[in-house]
Amino acid sequence: MNRIYRQAKRAEAQEQTRERIVRATMALHLEKGVATTSYSDVAERAGVGAATVYRHFPAMGDLVDACGAHIRQAIEPPRAEYAPDVFAGIEGRSARIARLVQELDAFYARAAAPLWSALRDQDRVPELAVFVEEVRAGVVALAAAALQQPVNSRPVIIATAVASFVGWQVLSETGIGKDERLRIMGAMIEAALRA
Repeated sequence: MNRIYRQAKRAEAQEQTRERIVRATMALHLEKGVATTSYSDVAERAGVGAATVYRHFPAMGDLVDACGAHIRQAIEPPRAEYAPDVFAGIEGRSARIARLVQELDAFYARAAAPLWSALRDQDRVPELAVFVEEVRAGVVALAAAALQQPVNSRPVIIATAVASFVGWQVLSETGIGKDERLRIMGAMIEAALRA
């Protein structure tokens, strides 16, 4: 076996171990919370020694960032640069609000567990605060594009407050169906903007 082949196999094994550590960590974050997950928890779940976890991720923030990269890819949070495209060709405030509510509902549905985990621990884990702020900025950008207003305008602030993840979660947990949830969220935004 030549040296290059052995190095390639070793690198592949290390990458597989790293991925196993990240997957184990993500599962633990959802089960236990980010702030309460320890290196020993991760090592046990991943089936490796704690030293292996430290070798791949010398600081817990490194591990949180690695998990965050996977989460961002999976949940596709709203991004400011794409917000105007979401509303291209949609005329009228009510139609644009309906589209905003559809976008937010779809995002919140696919992001519910990791978003709740991030919100819960953002004060204890700086990397989560960064993630929560990125999500907030994306949601604000969507609302601004929907309402055709600046991001710091009163209508945008009102719309994002009314259509928050926490409000969506409460509606979802009541057993209200998706169509009714969309209608209620849209009506709440419309009413708040009129008030």
